[in-house]
Amino acid sequence: MTEQWRGRFLEDFRVGDVYRSRVGRTVTETDNIWFTLLTMNTNQMHFNRPLAERTEFGQPLVVSTLTLAIVLGLSVADTSENAVANLGWDEIKLPRPVFAGDTLWAESGVLSARDSRSRPNCGVVGVRTRGINQQAVVVIEFTRSFLVFKRAAPEAREVFPVTEAPWSVGGGPT
Repeated sequence: MTEQWRGRFLEDFRVGDVYRSRVGRTVTETDNIWFTLLTMNTNQMHFNRPLAERTEFGQPLVVSTLTLAIVLGLSVADTSENAVANLGWDEIKLPRPVFAGDTLWAESGVLSARDSRSRPNCGVVGVRTRGINQQAVVVIEFTRSFLVFKRAAPEAREVFPVTEAPWSVGGGPT
């Protein structure tokens, strides 16, 4: 049987390792408007085109918390797919604006990894992550820490529903 990628566990993190998201994500105008309105952000720079066109940016800005959410999400497969909980974010910086149509990727570097003092089946990992757009411009940087399972943690066992039913298509080995 082929082993399935299950994300990183505490034992897989090494200080200095760098992970780059496998996919990029293009931010759309609809993403920006929905996120802005869902979060009750009334700053019209994010959804009023005539107003935004009068500013130095010439167009609506993507709301910064959407940028954070997308870049964080892009980093999950590489960093916190087996996390129990986020413990904190720090040093969030937004050096360049994001606009509808920009495509973002995430790059994360491991800053620390240690056993948890209070939870024997877990550890605490610290990373720094940055979002990079299609022009290789850094648009956001932040640090965060999260509680992550160790590989042997009972909660981290495989959850795929294994079946004994034989394949009924394709012939060949099962």
